Amino acid sequence: MAVLLGLLPAALAGLALLAALLAPPFLWDDLVAFVTMARWALRCRRRFARSPPETLLDVFLLHARRRPRQPLLLFQDELYTYEDVDLRSNRAARALQRRLGLSPGATVAVFLPNSPTYLWTWLALAKLGCAMACVNTNARGRALRHALEAAGATQVLASPEFRVAVEEVLPDLQRSGIHVFYLSPSSPTPGVPALLPDIEAAPADPLPAQHRAGITATSKAMYIYTSGTTGLPKAAVVTELKLMMVASLACMCGLRRDDVVYTTLPLYHSAGLLVGLAGCLNIGATCVLRSKFSASQFWADCRRYKVTVIQYVGELMRYLCNTPPRPDDREHGVRMALGNGMRAEVWKEFLRRFGPVSIREFYGATEGNAGLINYTGKVGAVGRANVFLKFFTPFELIKYDVATDKPVRDERGLCIPLGPGEPGLLVVKITRHAPFHGYAGDARKTEQKVLRDVLAKGDAFFNSGDLLLMDRQGFLYFQDRVGDTFRWKGENVATTEVEATLAAVGFIQEVNVYGVAVPGCEGRCGMAAVRLKDGATFDGDALYAFTRDTLPSYAAPRFVRVQDALEITGTFKQSKNNLVREGFDPQLVRDPLFFRDDSRRSYVPLTPDTFAAIQDMRLSL
Repeated sequence: MAVLLGLLPAALAGLALLAALLAPPFLWDDLVAFVTMARWALRCRRRFARSPPETLLDVFLLHARRRPRQPLLLFQDELYTYEDVDLRSNRAARALQRRLGLSPGATVAVFLPNSPTYLWTWLALAKLGCAMACVNTNARGRALRHALEAAGATQVLASPEFRVAVEEVLPDLQRSGIHVFYLSPSSPTPGVPALLPDIEAAPADPLPAQHRAGITATSKAMYIYTSGTTGLPKAAVVTELKLMMVASLACMCGLRRDDVVYTTLPLYHSAGLLVGLAGCLNIGATCVLRSKFSASQFWADCRRYKVTVIQYVGELMRYLCNTPPRPDDREHGVRMALGNGMRAEVWKEFLRRFGPVSIREFYGATEGNAGLINYTGKVGAVGRANVFLKFFTPFELIKYDVATDKPVRDERGLCIPLGPGEPGLLVVKITRHAPFHGYAGDARKTEQKVLRDVLAKGDAFFNSGDLLLMDRQGFLYFQDRVGDTFRWKGENVATTEVEATLAAVGFIQEVNVYGVAVPGCEGRCGMAAVRLKDGATFDGDALYAFTRDTLPSYAAPRFVRVQDALEITGTFKQSKNNLVREGFDPQLVRDPLFFRDDSRRSYVPLTPDTFAAIQDMRLSL
């Protein structure tokens, strides 16, 4: 018996090893990720199950009491501790209550740049039980007015930095009963009072808890606006529970209390505000905030502030890789990069040049009801089809017809799920645990994001509007926005795939691919806007040969537009709207235009005569 007992540990170890060898690839990664995410999700829900509920503001206040001297925010040469921010937000809350007459449940819009003011204004409004509408600082005119109306904001806290934008819409706002204030020592605009003197004179005593007595998990914490790539911006509703859940994303990816997080992302965007700044509030970490992204100062800042975690979105990482190499490229303390939208070729170059940084790419929409995290570091992937997570948050990739811009349905009227290897529309089931709160003030657009009768009659799924692809190992890859993928010569063309291919051309620095309408042709024809590398010239012969060897004929761009700089959004995503609208008309486009001439096996300058021949359908594409 003693001998058998002595052999038991070895036998168990052997069984564990056998199980590990026989288990599907990444099963243990999936299980660990599931446990981590479930633990944080349960923690968020338990906080709101208490009486009174424990919001993110309460978590911040707890950190401020326990570690008042802990640095919370570093901005330029300024340092603010948790206690500093708590006291400053108390003063702001009291001044706002007195001057604006705010009551719990009101919505206040902020039109502010990245600065410490954004943080203490947010916390001040939260202490008053008010929701904050995070207006995109690029909004102007009609878009700005619409953003305020959608969220139902009757008060605006702005910066004189945006004086021109404010004064443009001020008469309309005043007629609508919307009051604007500057958070500054003085005001350059008649009719817009400056509040900073009132804030500095206000007492810093804590506010009574009665202001937040009615707060629940479903209370509206803030509104964050979508980019408005189609029409006016939409105000996505962020509830108190969703705020807490998104603020936990960085922790799910491995953010620690002793980390220093560097964000150059705009705070009006969910990545900068909810994942970055709120993520620090949630765990008690330190945030380094920069007013705007600077590729040349990025790593110098990381060394100066001893940064351990960086944030990115869209093309930001490409801009870092495009800077001239330096001997100290790897001399930094960054251990993790957290963000979304990094392309595979940039991912590889970033690791090669800047060292073994753990990349945590995630996928999600501000208004979405679930997200994905690439917790294995698989280059190019946005996440995995984790069987454990999928059980609790069901999602599918369904067949999508790019030509009709609608999901394909079977004879029963249900959508068709896809397996590995075929791009499909990502949809996430709307449930009690994964609700979709929609957009403020726009029931029609909210309903447009809901897809019904997907897998069964009566079900409802959130329509992400994104095409993803799953490989045979269960990794998921972003392919395109449904409006960006176009159909040409009877084939679907994914702009991201063509962009990734053209990025390898020696003289091309950046590329943005889109589809343009051509008279007499069905679908849209491929066109590429490119920025050349410094000192390089456009080589039409070389580009033709490259595209002939690497792309199907239907995917090779028929037109090329050479630009000094590619247009991007405030969140570093490439913008296609203006490019699509201008097309390839030499009268509208002042940039050099080139046409793919198969007879000459080259991309040649697009002349007015060639354009006229295409318009008159005398030249076939």
